[in-house]
Amino acid sequence: MAAPLALVLLVAVTVRAALFRSSLAEFISERVEVVSPLSSWKRVVEGLSLLDLGVSPYSGAIFHEVSNLGPCAYAAGGKTTELNPQTPLIIYLFHFLIDYAELVFMITDVLTAVALYFAIQDFNKVVFKKQKLLLELDQYAPDVSELIQTPKEMHYIPLKVALFYLLNPYTVLSCVAKSTCAINNTLIAFFILATIKGSAFLSAIFLALATYQSLYPITLFVPGLLYLLQRQYIPVKMKSRAFWIFSWEYAMMYMGSLVVIICLSFFLLSSWDFIPAVYGFILSVPDLTPNIGLFWYFFAEMFEHFSLFFVCVFQINVFFYTIPLAIKLKPSSQGRELTVALDVVHYPGFRKARPLEQIFLSKHPDCMRILVTCTCLVSLRRL
Repeated sequence: MAAPLALVLLVAVTVRAALFRSSLAEFISERVEVVSPLSSWKRVVEGLSLLDLGVSPYSGAIFHEVSNLGPCAYAAGGKTTELNPQTPLIIYLFHFLIDYAELVFMITDVLTAVALYFAIQDFNKVVFKKQKLLLELDQYAPDVSELIQTPKEMHYIPLKVALFYLLNPYTVLSCVAKSTCAINNTLIAFFILATIKGSAFLSAIFLALATYQSLYPITLFVPGLLYLLQRQYIPVKMKSRAFWIFSWEYAMMYMGSLVVIICLSFFLLSSWDFIPAVYGFILSVPDLTPNIGLFWYFFAEMFEHFSLFFVCVFQINVFFYTIPLAIKLKPSSQGRELTVALDVVHYPGFRKARPLEQIFLSKHPDCMRILVTCTCLVSLRRL
């Protein structure tokens, strides 16, 4: 399987490199289908140019990237033309890789695909073992035999997931547009990999990084915990001492990592301004710039005195479904809680009975790239 995966990676990188060098790159970076106020590279460059002048990047209303991923990236190729960045630099790392920004974005996509590939590969091994055991025990109903996946079918699923992610047009376009969603996607992919591998420590760290970057991945805490409990053969029972001990340890690792990252941001900026600037922006949705989501249109057409109420309703809707899903998708369900984990984060409240398009349209306004991250896992199940 290494050769097909390498071929897919090569094709994906070649397509991205060709688009980066074409005249379409600037046009793509302007499209609302692939960028939003939260993920637009132009917003980042403008904010970082303020830092270049000795002004806090959060003193304006254009910078919404977290400080730990951007304080020194203001050196945007020596140019900071308003709303027209010359060099695609986005995060703190790019202060040191200023001449290789395009390469870094391509590597980010590759890392995401590889992480998903190995995560699904390990996940399928677990599913196959359980499936084989249930077959031997004759636990399946006779009419579900056609739904049981064969080893050959499972063998190609990881490659399908990587292929879908890397060669999906929206993934390619958002990479060329240098959308910051790529970073969060990579963190979530490595969170999934660490969780499936059974590493609670790495799982907590990557989840903390993803939460720090965009807040909503916090809803992955419960699905991740349930899967890790399943890996440890710990029953999910309120009276189980092992359940509470493991849950407490995982929560402390997660919260500890998050506190360390936030404190590091404070030491870099010597200010807490990034907290209301980043997370306040996500929760209050003050920027109604047109994009592919529905939030901007909904609030643009609404009377202002109703806005606060509906912002609260919409945001509660994001987090509300975590507990019901945790109750419904128990560890005995062959790890299903993790296969819908990304769905819990980005498309809360909508399940398989509703069309995927309707799911996405109800999402908080962001780029189409996150849709790809979720739907690339569809191939885990037969439809």
